[in-house]
Amino acid sequence: QVHLVESGGGLVVAGGSLRLSCAASGSITRLDGMAWHRQPPGKQRELVASTSGGGTTNYVDSVKGRFTISRDNVKKTNYLQMNSLKPENAAVYYCFIDLKATFRVACEGYWGQGTQVIVSS
Repeated sequence: QVHLVESGGGLVVAGGSLRLSCAASGSITRLDGMAWHRQPPGKQRELVASTSGGGTTNYVDSVKGRFTISRDNVKKTNYLQMNSLKPENAAVYYCFIDLKATFRVACEGYWGQGTQVIVSS
């Protein structure tokens, strides 16, 4: 079994910061790409940031310069540092990790349970 557990969401005043974490656990032999997606109320889920297995990062234009995705392969954890938050950043944020479990022959994508981010103006 593989599990992803997210933490770090909550309520923040506009201009503030939050750091989201997503820890993978279970029988994991390899980590590949990681990403954060978000789903604002009444809207579709969208990709916010991603990092490849080699560490290359990409961001949606609206968060460039404010959000930073990072990873700790030893801790099997994916992070999203969010600074200068705006009310339009409010959403449920979902972690995604592409990994290989011991009981699988190839990498597969796993999702976290989602964590709510609320930004008050």
